[in-house]
Amino acid sequence: MTELINRPEYLNQLIQHRDVDLVKIVTGIRRCGKSSLLDLFHQYLSDSGVPDVNVIHMNLESLRYRNLTNYLSFYDYVSERIPKSGKTYLIFDELQAVEHWEKAIESFRLDFDVDIYITGSNAYLLSTEFSTLLSGRYVEIRMLPLSFKEFLAFYEFAPSVTTEEKFQRYLQFGGMPILREYQFNEARSNQALEGIYSTVVLRDILQRNNQVDQKILQKIMLFLCSNIGSITSPNNIGNVLSHEGDIQQGSRKNVAGKTVDKYISMLRSAFIFFSVGRYDVKGKQLLKTLGKNYIIDMGFRNMLLGYRDADRGHIIENIVFLELIRRDYRVYIGKVGETEIDFVAEKPNDKLYIQVTESMQSPETRDRELKPLRMIPDNYEKIVLSMDRNYINSYDGIKSLNLIDWLLS
Repeated sequence: MTELINRPEYLNQLIQHRDVDLVKIVTGIRRCGKSSLLDLFHQYLSDSGVPDVNVIHMNLESLRYRNLTNYLSFYDYVSERIPKSGKTYLIFDELQAVEHWEKAIESFRLDFDVDIYITGSNAYLLSTEFSTLLSGRYVEIRMLPLSFKEFLAFYEFAPSVTTEEKFQRYLQFGGMPILREYQFNEARSNQALEGIYSTVVLRDILQRNNQVDQKILQKIMLFLCSNIGSITSPNNIGNVLSHEGDIQQGSRKNVAGKTVDKYISMLRSAFIFFSVGRYDVKGKQLLKTLGKNYIIDMGFRNMLLGYRDADRGHIIENIVFLELIRRDYRVYIGKVGETEIDFVAEKPNDKLYIQVTESMQSPETRDRELKPLRMIPDNYEKIVLSMDRNYINSYDGIKSLNLIDWLLS
């Protein structure tokens, strides 16, 4: 068995929710570490004295459970194995393989003394029927590929390798845990990423959506990868693809835009992309048009497009977005007058305004990055993140931080 490497941020969330009467659902793109997390949690239960008989742990994509295709056979199989005494921990991996699984889960909650943990690799797991049935009775734990902090713990580096060089590797290879096996061999890593990407497209998009044109899906994927950090709309993307002859415009002008919107929604549901809306900071309202899309992991982008140093500005913006999500912020693109703020990040009692740039050295860049932050009329924290390391760490109360230091803080 592969050695399990702890991911304390996620494991601690499961431990904090232990024995709370909510179904714990771990979601995230395939191969980001969900199964390993459940293995770690199983290990934690054993170490804390839970008898083996009181833990039922199943991966529903295993052929061992090939006959458990619907909720009734699944319910019967598990029910027979739940002991009569003591709380039982039910751990189900890739549960979307069972049709109407949510009915069985709700029944386990009602019929037995159980604590339930589930993983799933696409957002259909949290579809409307499920949300209606288990409304208010579940908590979602969104799992992402490795953060830079986790990346440093996962890999072994020679003592001579600087933190900046390690960060460069992170930008290039991304944070999918499986790549650790290849120790930065670019060709093998790309093969592994291609395999994961193909599985996601096949199992989590094509098999679940009839009439998907794989060629159009790939074109939209490449377009989004090329335009990370750029303001786009489905109509813009549709127009570009229509000019290239990939989408028929039809008699109605917005057919292409609707098609693109549907495909982007599928990519979001498979956890490949996040779409981020715009927020008018002065008007304090969400804007309905135009937004940005960020990819789940830079390794996939680089596998599809090749790694280009010229893209570093957009790449580090994507890294910051993912880190804010990891830190449980709700994230928007900010609009102040005619200017834009890269990120407005909110929690119930906290708000951050963040600009991301590769360097603040030139006066023009400095003015461009600081101007929108200076226009904000409130006193919440304002930060510019860059790769610079210099003695100036504040401009009129706006913090200037090194990106790597911020990621490791």
